[in-house]
Amino acid sequence: MQIKNFQPRPYQLNIIKTCKEKNTLVCIPTGLGKTKIGILLAIEQLNKFPNTKILVLTPTRPLANQIYNEFKECTTIEESKIILLTGKINPIKRKELYDLVNIIVATPQTIQEDIENQRLNLSDFSLLIIDEAHRSREKFANTIVAKEYIKSSNHKKVLALTASPGSTKAKIEEICLNLSIEAIEIRSETDEDVMEFVQEKSAEYINLELPQEIKNIHNLIKDFYKSKLENVKSFNINKPIAYINKVDLINLQIRLQKELKNKNNAAFYGLFLVAQLLKLSHAMEMLETQGLNSLNDFLIKLESEDTKSAQAISKDPNIIKAKTLVKELLGKNIDHPKIEKLKEIIKKALEEKSNSRIIIFATYRNTVDNLVKTLSLMNIKTTKLVGQKEGLTQKQQIEAIEEFNSGKYNCLVTTSIGEEGIHIGEADIAIFFDNTPSSIRKIQRSGRVGRLKPGRVIFMITTGTRDSAYFWKSKRDESKMKNILYKMKGKQELNIKKQKSLKEF
Repeated sequence: MQIKNFQPRPYQLNIIKTCKEKNTLVCIPTGLGKTKIGILLAIEQLNKFPNTKILVLTPTRPLANQIYNEFKECTTIEESKIILLTGKINPIKRKELYDLVNIIVATPQTIQEDIENQRLNLSDFSLLIIDEAHRSREKFANTIVAKEYIKSSNHKKVLALTASPGSTKAKIEEICLNLSIEAIEIRSETDEDVMEFVQEKSAEYINLELPQEIKNIHNLIKDFYKSKLENVKSFNINKPIAYINKVDLINLQIRLQKELKNKNNAAFYGLFLVAQLLKLSHAMEMLETQGLNSLNDFLIKLESEDTKSAQAISKDPNIIKAKTLVKELLGKNIDHPKIEKLKEIIKKALEEKSNSRIIIFATYRNTVDNLVKTLSLMNIKTTKLVGQKEGLTQKQQIEAIEEFNSGKYNCLVTTSIGEEGIHIGEADIAIFFDNTPSSIRKIQRSGRVGRLKPGRVIFMITTGTRDSAYFWKSKRDESKMKNILYKMKGKQELNIKKQKSLKEF
């Protein structure tokens, strides 16, 4: 068995040397061929152990479909010996297929289910490849399958692939422990063996100020939020009120839910209070980072909810006034300044290059829908990519990606599903309509451009809001993550073995 249709790059060959010897976590920027490293190692293992199989785990059907096609296109393995498996295939049929193939590309949940129901034995597998390995947290399907593989396989070899495993040493070590990783290979754009293959990628930062009309709405919501926040102090939170954040509120909510079991009546009021605060925090985030349409959608949704917290918010005079102001501004076609700036950027890009491909990231589905509607009204060919829970089937997701790649659409507006591993090789511009506090998601978003040709990444940042705070946090965490990985490289085997023995003890 051999590779075909690609020539391994020097950094891939250097990385493979380690992968042949040890279970390895490979961290390289998106677009530099992580799957090709998997293919090289798969061929190595199949030639070394001819009667074995390779298992590739990847979190979504669109990703699985891409990896499946890449194995077919880049190896001399018979196409009939490579299969794509998801939960959509009948379990009995899956059991039959396992015996007939060499390469299995599947979603982790499917494999976990088949292992637990004794439809699949991993003893004759010589390689486990885990794509998007940062998902390998405790009790996740990746972790469960990996542990079963290490226990059962006669030829144990693990290759974990990611662009970003996490921003702390603890998170990275957790992944390594869960996947029995013994070594780390990391490359960044500045490494000597990578530099010649990195396309130029420019970063642009657009800082926008909320107009006073929108600040007035924000102040109404914030005043109500602060009045409720005062009461949180009675639940043993020692922070100054100004520093109590969403994480603190969620932690308090978890603590109060436990206290309900002890029949603590005060916990009922505390949970009612926290529920209001979390909803109000979300409303402010909508206004700061998304826009008036998104806030309006959220406030309408609150009115339809029958929870006490939602009803209490909807009946508050400040919120009633805020809703009125929102509708007045929308009636005058006034929205978040990001909207007009986005229209300006895209119009200019298409004037300069009519076949430009632009991918726009937004956290929330209603923002995606609003942006698709706004751009379509400008006669810009726009489509969306969202998750199954947000309304698209796996087939529709794959179609959206293919149609964008083929040039049928100039713009693809997407939620987080567009961040992970999706091959959008022809994108010219990636726009962060909002910012994420996660370094993993920032790296993945940025990796959607600059794969095969130079690209631009545009960050839209609302100054003085959590939008700006999220941007700076993800930027700091990305730098921190790279420093940690380079320090861990070469030392991982000893550290993880030590941790493992302590945990088992």
